[in-house]
Amino acid sequence: MKKKIIIMLLIIMFFVTGCGKKNGNLVLVTEAGFAPYEYYSNGEIVGVDIDIAKKIAEYLDKELIIKDVAFDSIISEVKTEKSDIGAAGISFTEERQREVDFTISYSDSKQVVVVNTISGYRDISEIHKVAVQLGSVADTYLTENYPNIDIIREKKFLAAIQDLKDSKVEAVVMDELPATKLMTKEMEMLEEPLVVDSYGMIVRKGNKELLDACNKVIKELKESGEIDKYLLKHMGVEEKTNKGNGIKERFYNSVIYDGRYKYILEGLKNTIIIALGAVIIGI
Repeated sequence: MKKKIIIMLLIIMFFVTGCGKKNGNLVLVTEAGFAPYEYYSNGEIVGVDIDIAKKIAEYLDKELIIKDVAFDSIISEVKTEKSDIGAAGISFTEERQREVDFTISYSDSKQVVVVNTISGYRDISEIHKVAVQLGSVADTYLTENYPNIDIIREKKFLAAIQDLKDSKVEAVVMDELPATKLMTKEMEMLEEPLVVDSYGMIVRKGNKELLDACNKVIKELKESGEIDKYLLKHMGVEEKTNKGNGIKERFYNSVIYDGRYKYILEGLKNTIIIALGAVIIGI
């Protein structure tokens, strides 16, 4: 009898400790200073690459672990199997291809120049003052290639567009996707993009199983339009076309979306403190 009880207890312990466990870890190595692909928000690394990596980890039934290193250490981390996947807006080059395997491209970054319609500007070389999102591809590219341009760095694209509206800058340089969402009828996009780049993730050379899994997930995310949604989300642009008019949708957009409930709770806390103070003073 005692033997049966012990066996039953062991079985129960197995299910309690075993159920819900992930099948190991998936280690992603990145450099968290390349918004919107990877950056810190409230002490946590977030971004487009992180969202994609979470989906890959979910597909593989693994726990995602994120390592933040210098950009030039990423390939070494993957080659030496210290990390499974590398992602940091990594452009494909033949030199890198010799060291690691690339996934299919998941993002074509086309940085465009937005100006006022009546400005007459037709080339970035004519412009002296430009607004960009802080830490973005445009910020990095302009800093490295146009030292004579006065760069105004804003935390959000909305603020950069507002600078153009208020004539504080002569142009905004940003990714084409949010540009098409934020431009007004008084603005136009210059015909030639400033820079075009294509990004992929990297895995250890010959790790076909992981490479195939990454490609499968990325392909599905691209075809479903999820990656565009990730880009808009991390660029601070709301995709209005997806917003419904029902009670559920309105509640989500007003309370849940973008962590707005935090501000509501903070306001509620302050209101309670003020009310208690008023009661004490009244007494």
